[in-house]
Amino acid sequence: MSPIRAIAPAIVLLALAAPPAATADIPRPGDGRTAPPHFYLVNASFDSVTSLAVAPAGSGDFRDIELGRPLQGGLDAVTVDLPAGGCLRDFRVGFRDGRILRLPAIDVCRRHGLRLTAK
Repeated sequence: MSPIRAIAPAIVLLALAAPPAATADIPRPGDGRTAPPHFYLVNASFDSVTSLAVAPAGSGDFRDIELGRPLQGGLDAVTVDLPAGGCLRDFRVGFRDGRILRLPAIDVCRRHGLRLTAK
């Protein structure tokens, strides 16, 4: 019997017996974590971003975020201040051509930025 065949069942049993480390930090509504105040937005799409709004995940209570100026398409970035709140947020991004992009349940505690790309 090869060493890999002998070790494989032990690894599977160990993986099943221990809770996955990745699930220990999954945000849940009301988990008490709060988002950092700053968030980095990078526009690598072809169109300029003209508006940004953020809401607590699933609430639909969007708050406009001041961009200062449109983020030009290509590769432009800005740091914005997020309203106080929890980690899971829905984002609504408006483009110059009138298109609206909705991004649900972004964990702003784990991800300190968002990169918009062309599809």
